[in-house]
Amino acid sequence: MPRRFILLLLLLAATALAAPATRPATRSALTDTGTLTLDPKLKSMTWRVGDITREALVYLPPKSDKPAPLIFVFHGHGGTSRFVARRFDFHELWPEAIVIYPQGLPTPSPLVDPEGKLPGWQKSVGDQGDRDLKFFDAMLKSITADHAVDNSRIYVAGHSNGGYFTYLLLGARGDTFAAVAPVAAAFTLRDARNFKPKPILHVAGEKDPLVKFDMQRRAMDFDRKLDNCDPEGKPAGEFCTLYTSKDGPPVVTYIHPAGHEIPPGAPKRIIEFFKEQTLKAPAPEKK
Repeated sequence: MPRRFILLLLLLAATALAAPATRPATRSALTDTGTLTLDPKLKSMTWRVGDITREALVYLPPKSDKPAPLIFVFHGHGGTSRFVARRFDFHELWPEAIVIYPQGLPTPSPLVDPEGKLPGWQKSVGDQGDRDLKFFDAMLKSITADHAVDNSRIYVAGHSNGGYFTYLLLGARGDTFAAVAPVAAAFTLRDARNFKPKPILHVAGEKDPLVKFDMQRRAMDFDRKLDNCDPEGKPAGEFCTLYTSKDGPPVVTYIHPAGHEIPPGAPKRIIEFFKEQTLKAPAPEKK
């Protein structure tokens, strides 16, 4: 074998060994390869919103004498309802709750999908003709009409682009929710002007390559200021810090050492947080 060819093979081998490993957690956080099996407990439902048929996977708990909590869970850009149902698994963690995993539509994303070929959610109020805000309204209206829902225990969570949409809903429909849980996300300043104090659990990765940790840290700082939280927090489980408030709701920060993924312990911690939060009736106006 020619000496030059042997040197070339050695060089290629060394290059392969030196190359950085693929980050499967980050990649799988964005896309669904189509290999995930559908949980038989989930039911496919559709809504007609304008001229478009929208879809979601829905878990309906066994009938009970008590109204059920309701959770909305939004996937990241390029994800699917099936994927996020598998990763969050809220219907297994809280089987007494109604859980809705909606499916997004093709949406441009400047960072990862400028041509808008992959499914996602509107970025702010007014974007995409508010198609996803209207979709949320349609789902909420029909589910509460057809099923016994505890209106004091309605929650929303989302990952990445779905986390941005979670924050959008906090501003646009904040009075609906008992608590929210964005994961690997931030928000637009325009939407933040409409935020009202609300129990918030924010999950952030210190090595997030897409939604930089500094951006998420500013979002969490904003959350604590919004809720008038004490400056010093206290440990509240692995990776978690609880910030309480004398006259407002709590904020929990879940800061893990990884990247843009949904960390394994986050769904369970979110459900624990949701179970602790109930929407309080507004105080009567003074005459």
